[in-house]
Amino acid sequence: MNQSRFKLSTMIIFYVLLVVLFSLLITDLLITESTSDDIRDQLEEKALIVSRSVAESQVVQNELEDPSGDGTIQDYATSIQEASDVLFVVVMDMDGIRHSHPNPERIGERFVGGDEKRVLNGEEYISISEGTLGHSVRAFTPIEGDNGEQVGAVSIGISLDAVEASLQRSHRNILIGSLIGGLVGVMGAFLLARYIKRSLFGLEPVAIARIHEERNRMLHSVREGIIAVDSEARITLVNKSAREIFQKAGIQDEDPVGLHISDYLPYSMMERVLHSGEAELDEEQVINGSSIIVNRVPLIVNDEVVGAISTFRDKTEVNQLAEQLTGVRLYAESLRAQSHEFKNKLHVLLGMIELESFKDVKSYIKQLVDHQVHEADVITNKIKDPVLAGFMIGKLSYAREQNIRLSVNCETIIPAADDETVTHELVTIIGNLLDNAVESMAGSEEKSISLFLSYVDELLTITVSDTGPGIKEEDQEEIFRRGVSTKGDDRGYGLHLVQASVNVLEGSLELESTVHEGTTFTVIVPYEAEVKEG
Repeated sequence: MNQSRFKLSTMIIFYVLLVVLFSLLITDLLITESTSDDIRDQLEEKALIVSRSVAESQVVQNELEDPSGDGTIQDYATSIQEASDVLFVVVMDMDGIRHSHPNPERIGERFVGGDEKRVLNGEEYISISEGTLGHSVRAFTPIEGDNGEQVGAVSIGISLDAVEASLQRSHRNILIGSLIGGLVGVMGAFLLARYIKRSLFGLEPVAIARIHEERNRMLHSVREGIIAVDSEARITLVNKSAREIFQKAGIQDEDPVGLHISDYLPYSMMERVLHSGEAELDEEQVINGSSIIVNRVPLIVNDEVVGAISTFRDKTEVNQLAEQLTGVRLYAESLRAQSHEFKNKLHVLLGMIELESFKDVKSYIKQLVDHQVHEADVITNKIKDPVLAGFMIGKLSYAREQNIRLSVNCETIIPAADDETVTHELVTIIGNLLDNAVESMAGSEEKSISLFLSYVDELLTITVSDTGPGIKEEDQEEIFRRGVSTKGDDRGYGLHLVQASVNVLEGSLELESTVHEGTTFTVIVPYEAEVKEG
């Protein structure tokens, strides 16, 4: 990504100033031309008014009709020139001979300029020409006598230098206004740049673009699906994983950004989060038959809900991870229990040897060997799945460690499962049921647990009974919900996992419990035995 050489404030000031100066330049050109035309029109109109006033003067008319007059036209013309601030007032007869002029020495000479012929023919007009006093705007008006016949003409001149001077004054005012406008534009651009920079947390455009690109890459790289909405519940973001999950659920793979969340996902519940402003964590939701685990969190800025974001993952993947973790934990607990039990027995043997009770040592070892061999033989002869058999032996050791009598009874031979995932589900079911039974008898006098297994007609029946305190009737429907437990906070996951595994295997789960007498869980699941070749 190319780095810009200019800061945001510099670019804003430059472009705003450029726009302001360009606008003022165009305005200056237009106003200058319009003002120039207006000034010329005003001066021409002024010259024409003065020439008409002089042409209607009785003094001028009388002297032109009677050339032998006393020359009062010059005095009159001079007074009019001074009063109206024009360049000259020239009265001429029908031969073009001047009867008045700013320079008295030129009186009696012919009018200079060559543009007087039309007025001597009775036409009133405006022209621009050069005479003895330089370039000027001239207004020509014919003079008529008392009998209505033309006896001469008057020419009023206004210097073009005066026109240019007026235009320059107007142009100077425009330039001053343009400079003031430019300064105001620069100040405005500077303040705008500061405001924008502050709104962007002091970041430059290049940094913002980089952060945006990095954010998009991160959002699309995570495995969890992410969908975000604004305060009006319109979708603003959907990452790659979310699109894949939606596609798996049968939702059309279109670009949902900009759509209302209820139009794209009618049961998303994100509008509820927008209204309540409260997060909803680890909720299970079904989209077109596909189960997902969802977290919905409101986005709050300055104590105002500006949107919401939802992260979710396919429940199948979550269950697989839970199964793996549960299996590993249960295996580890079994090994730990066996190791602890073996360590305790070694301590007993060590004590007997130190007391030199070798006969008792021999008898104790024989008893241990017979017990272990018998226990192992019973388990391995009845349970043909080595993983499940080893797991059961570990649970027997764990129960003895907790001073609990655990009896395992197999009505029939339990063959190995055709699918390894079924074994993992069974480990989850049996392990959590036994752990739950062990924990329930912490304060019971009689501590006894029985595990019953039976395989008939491709159905596996698992029954776990304990002599614990039992479960109240009003709590029996709630204990399978995640996080619900009668043993305290941060508990209540074991039975929830049992129910989830039973559902995966498409089996059934029943609970019978009597307070102060004990609890019995019965699980029946479809079970296909492994078919051995040969």
